[in-house]
Amino acid sequence: MQNPDIAVVILNWNGLRFLEQFLPEVVEHSKPFRVVLADNASTDSSVPWTKEHFPDMEIVVNDSNGGFAKGYNDALKQIQADYYVLLNSDVEVSENWLLPLIETMKNEQVAGCQPKIHSFKHRDTFEHAGASGGFLDKYHYPFCRGRIMDHVEIDEGQYDYPSKIFWATGACLMIRSSIYWEAGGLDERFFAHMEEIDLCWRIQRMGFHFEVNPKSVVYHVGGGTLNYMNPKKTFLNFRNSLLMIHKNQRVGLTYVLFRRFCFDGLAAFIFLLKGQFPHFWAVFRAHMSFYNHLPSSMKERKKWKKLDTQTPISFYKGSILWALYIQKMTKFKDLNQRKFDL
Repeated sequence: MQNPDIAVVILNWNGLRFLEQFLPEVVEHSKPFRVVLADNASTDSSVPWTKEHFPDMEIVVNDSNGGFAKGYNDALKQIQADYYVLLNSDVEVSENWLLPLIETMKNEQVAGCQPKIHSFKHRDTFEHAGASGGFLDKYHYPFCRGRIMDHVEIDEGQYDYPSKIFWATGACLMIRSSIYWEAGGLDERFFAHMEEIDLCWRIQRMGFHFEVNPKSVVYHVGGGTLNYMNPKKTFLNFRNSLLMIHKNQRVGLTYVLFRRFCFDGLAAFIFLLKGQFPHFWAVFRAHMSFYNHLPSSMKERKKWKKLDTQTPISFYKGSILWALYIQKMTKFKDLNQRKFDL
């Protein structure tokens, strides 16, 4: 059987230090498939360095830095492939890392998949951004096999089995190019953060699903572009969650949004009590930005209501906040597995 045409696409913005550290192994371990550098209008020497050290590498240079979402959309429009692999520049890949993912994609109902993501710094520990596959709870809070909120687990092989997942991480995502574009690509309003969850939700509404194959392992530095404690990250996560819910929630939207507004208000109050005023302000600004985006969000909602196949979508039927803060559960395996419908 002929190998599919795969393009491993690394979106880079001023990430020379990561390219120097990780690109040689990505190229070596991705053979015979091609690696493409998608540069998001960097002002450092990323592009000249890549041309010097990898003269045969395909390089796409975007006109401006439109963030993760627009950056990938602009670059991928210029790249022909059966499968795209969206790969962060701060990821170390392992030998033959693509082969298990290709095997997973042989199921035509699988739109995309991810490997197991370990921390680069703590190599036996799952990494925050994706771990071993992502889910949403009934209140639309994301969590992972191996990571609940800020609690990451040591990998002891407890999730070494393939599984359907709700969302696959944008740090390392293999996806069918045809489905990517049929879904309209990443939502450029998001700029960065939550955009891959939104994309996975939309694609599930089209009748496909996502999986994780833990036989493939990569190591992610994380926070390479935006530190986890940066108020801008808080702003993007809160704003983009609201945009995602407004676009994709099938029924009971008013109640679901009101419920989220209450939770966000509580989170803002906690930031205030802790003296974390920039994060308190970030939550407020996130809501103001959401209201400003409502006209475009209404159009998106109407468009996706027409495209929705009404395929059942599996949320975790419990509250991850309740499980963590009330029941003191910090590990995915301790959650009530009957509340998953996979």
